[in-house]
Amino acid sequence: MILSRLSARPVPLIAGLLIALALPWMIYPPVALDIACWALFATAVDLLLGHTGLLPFGHAAFWGGSAYVTGLIALHAGLPFPLAVLGGAVAAAILAVPIGYLSARLRGIYFAMVTLAFAQVVYFVANQWRGLTGGENGLQGIPRDFFGIDLSDPFFFYYAGLPLVLAGLFAAWRVVRSPFGRVLTAVRDNPARAQALGYPVARYKLLAFVLSAGLSGLAGGLFAIGHGFASLDEVYWTTSGQVVMMVVLGGIGTLWGGALGAALIVELGDYLATAGFQEIGLVTGAIFVITVLVFRRGVWGTVHHLLPDPTRHRAPRRSASEGA
Repeated sequence: MILSRLSARPVPLIAGLLIALALPWMIYPPVALDIACWALFATAVDLLLGHTGLLPFGHAAFWGGSAYVTGLIALHAGLPFPLAVLGGAVAAAILAVPIGYLSARLRGIYFAMVTLAFAQVVYFVANQWRGLTGGENGLQGIPRDFFGIDLSDPFFFYYAGLPLVLAGLFAAWRVVRSPFGRVLTAVRDNPARAQALGYPVARYKLLAFVLSAGLSGLAGGLFAIGHGFASLDEVYWTTSGQVVMMVVLGGIGTLWGGALGAALIVELGDYLATAGFQEIGLVTGAIFVITVLVFRRGVWGTVHHLLPDPTRHRAPRRSASEGA
């Protein structure tokens, strides 16, 4: 039984890694990169929504803020794109400190509305500071410099940027599996009891918020490098709503469900756009409503619940003294 459990654990991870490596061979490489970036973004949001119990409706500030910082570093400092992306992720984490400090003490709709308000402030600054951000025109011509290697082909750039995405996903997985992640689960389930046990609930929420923002920034910076520009769309509130929809579609609290939801939404949007369909939001909204009404656990959560689990309903082992 123990051997079967140990052997079954890495199967989804290996399958996900193989799919990630084969993705640009199966679909258009720029779409594959979009899926990878949105998958990391959705995983970062699920770290806060599914494992801490906070509904973030302003994470576009970190995704888009990192996109702008990454673009500025790549344009003016001439650093290799991985360093530019890491710089954007650090900037997103720093931005999350004051926002998280002021909002992490709230819960429910109040937390969601406060984070949305801060995100709109970031959008206003990006729109008005035209000398730095380009305003409505955005930052254009962001380079993909990597020690002189030609990465203009989206196929090769996908594999150059994939290690950053995998590193972010691994970091999220380690956080969830660590004692810190178990405390976050306790804070989500019963914050009053966690506080009574001596855990500083507000501090744990703030740390989770900053970690989630940093991973979101990592995804947003790579997204900006991949597309060669950063625009106001990246910091607009609809971006926050879209990533929350991906998490709900895949399954809240499943961690990898957000990646599945991102793949479904991005690929569906690309298919509908290629077919000339204009009302993409109408279709994705309908899918979201159906998922909420029918698949309460999301796609990944429902499949995981239906699969047989040898550890579920297992009878406790009797000791030798009881057997005698």
